[in-house]
Amino acid sequence: MRIAVMGSGGIGGYFGGLLAAAGEDVTFVARGAHLAAIQRDGLQVNSVAGDFHVRPKATDDAAAIGPVELILFCVKSYDTETATEKIRPLVGAETSVLCLQNGVDNEEKIERILGAGRVLYGVVHILSTISAPGVIAQTAGPRTIRFGERDSRPSPRVDRILAVLKNAKINAEASPRIMVDLWEKYVFICAHGGVTALTRLGIGDILACPETARFYRGVMDEIVAVGRANGVALPADAAERAVAFARSLQPGMRSSLAHDLEQGNRLEVEALMGAVVRYGATLGVPTPLNFAIYASLLPHHQKGLAAREGRTC
Repeated sequence: MRIAVMGSGGIGGYFGGLLAAAGEDVTFVARGAHLAAIQRDGLQVNSVAGDFHVRPKATDDAAAIGPVELILFCVKSYDTETATEKIRPLVGAETSVLCLQNGVDNEEKIERILGAGRVLYGVVHILSTISAPGVIAQTAGPRTIRFGERDSRPSPRVDRILAVLKNAKINAEASPRIMVDLWEKYVFICAHGGVTALTRLGIGDILACPETARFYRGVMDEIVAVGRANGVALPADAAERAVAFARSLQPGMRSSLAHDLEQGNRLEVEALMGAVVRYGATLGVPTPLNFAIYASLLPHHQKGLAAREGRTC
């Protein structure tokens, strides 16, 4: 299958690397030192499931690739619209975009630009990052992809893509309830990302303090209420199971959001807590805890954005 990977970081690099190793026609869209290293030395993936090295095609110009059958869309959520505009040259009559981002509204943004019916909704569970230019470090997580059509109906393109993913030894599954899967992950990543960033603490310290643990759970309860009001059939124990998962993590575990905050980078606050607040306002569901996190972290995102653009905030 002819595949392009838009966003060649931890997620795109890992899964795209497996596809390339399986012999699929994969081209990575990357930039900067990471791109230069892939072009010069190939892509090295160091994984808990086994290390491997591939020499895939890589470019910073999507127009040089031309139409593909599948786009793995793995950019940070704050780059969704910009990256979608860049992949227009990759989109042909039979192109599907498999969205593997954090958040619950990226797919809508992509389809507003590329047209309805292009996007497959995906949920990925993995801890993976760029450890050095041209090197991906996959350190934890089940390394899974669950995906499907928005209404979870069976479709020939889902079957075809699933077969390609499985052939590459990717733990992939066609989901019969993809919107529930998406929101269940959202419940966890909003609370975990937001509270570990806000407190600068690992999950063990957060859950060991009754007041902070109550805050963490309260953030989840708000998101569950918003999801249900939005028509998503989240199970009755959605928040309880998310907290139980958090308790199973290493005590020092924080989030990529917390890491980005420490590094002065842009933050995925708009796609996470910001979206909760906006959905809540539209649906009439109060979200004061998510608003508190959003309002506290938004200036840090704005500073990170300004630094990236070489201006003062």
